[in-house]
Parts: sequence; structure tokens; C-alpha cells
Amino acid sequence: MVPSNQPVTQALLARAHSPDTVNRIFSDKIQYRPLYLRPNSPPPPSNARNARRKAREEAKKKQKLKPKPLSARERHRRGLYQVPRQGQKYAVFEPLHRLWLGYIEEILGSDLYHGGAAAAAKLSAAEFHGAAVEVSRSSCPSRVGISGIVIKDGKFAFEIITPKNDVKIVPKEGTWFRFEIPVKEPVAEASMSPEAPPRRFVFEVLGDQFLTRGADRANKKFKNHYLKNL
Repeated sequence: MVPSNQPVTQALLARAHSPDTVNRIFSDKIQYRPLYLRPNSPPPPSNARNARRKAREEAKKKQKLKPKPLSARERHRRGLYQVPRQGQKYAVFEPLHRLWLGYIEEILGSDLYHGGAAAAAKLSAAEFHGAAVEVSRSSCPSRVGISGIVIKDGKFAFEIITPKNDVKIVPKEGTWFRFEIPVKEPVAEASMSPEAPPRRFVFEVLGDQFLTRGADRANKKFKNHYLKNL
């Protein structure tokens, strides 16, 4: 007979096991085993409403922490794409020009010495921020002769700073731009003619074919075709 003060679990085990086995099973597998409680699923309507409200509040907090990106109008109003007046100095952009020379030499590689279609394809997708440029021909005679360093390669115009610290905005349409790249002579040829003037790789760009931004031009493929205005 089961004692009256014995727990129900032990009483049930005593029906099938000896007292020693009952104590061992109860102490090893039942006495200290945690009991996990799980709420009903789905939650009651009131809890679901509170959960949705809490989720909305957390989403609003995250939006406040993450700044909203500026629109194009706001960026233009703040002048983020404009060079400040105190920075409109030719000497400020000379290091940028030296960086561009190293960049364009690396892009052209051996094509720098003989040009050709391969060099033209690379130049059509190159970046021209920092390039030294001169307007060689234009439908507007007043633009001819403008020279300096490109400080902004826009979609429709080059923004150029001249050696006199003047910023000129030259439209690409109807304008030819001339670029010159100094060519490093091999050591053997340089020793044979030390007084010879340094060679330059000169090319011209028709602005009508460059009416794209630099980032978009990098992925654009240019094809050879006849141009009426040449």
C-alpha cells in the first residue's frame, strides 16, 4: 500500500519498480527536471494588437536613428557639387592632375606609345577629373583657347579651372577638347638623345560624343561610325 504522504509520481513508479529503483528514477529524471511553459499560439487578439503597436514604435525609432538620404534638389541647394570659392585655385588641383597622369598611363599601358583603336576604346571609358585640357575647336569662337584642369566632368559640360584661377564651364556640345599626356622614353633611347624634346601623346575628344557622366561612360561601348560634323 502506498503511504499517504508519498508524492503521486513516486506512488505511480512504485507500482512497477522496487523502492530503490523508484528513488533513483525520481531523483535522476524527475525531481530536478525543468518544466518549460509555452504561451498559447496564436496569442489572444489583445496581445496581437499590442505586438503590432510595439513593432510600429520600434520601426519609428529605427527610422529616427537612420538619417534620410538627401534628395537631388536638397543636394543642389546645399551646393554639395560646387567647388567653394576659397578652393578655386589652380595650385590646389595640380596634385590631382599628377594623379590623373599616373592613372591614364596605367590605363593605356603600351597603347600610349602607338595609339590606335585600342587606345581610343580605353580613353572613351576613362575618367577625366584632373586632366589638363584645351579647347581646340568650337562652334563658339570665344571658347577656343580655354585651357586648364578639369575639376568636374558633368553630363553636358566640363568645368575647368585655368592657371589664372578662373573657373570656366565649357559645354561639350559643338566643342573639341585636346588632351596631352607626356610619354616616358625608355632608358636606352633617352641616353642616346638626351637633348631631344619629350614626346607627348595627344588626342582630341569631340564633346558631342561625350554627353554622358563619367560613371555612366565607363559602362558604355562606343562604336565607330560616320559623323557629319567632322
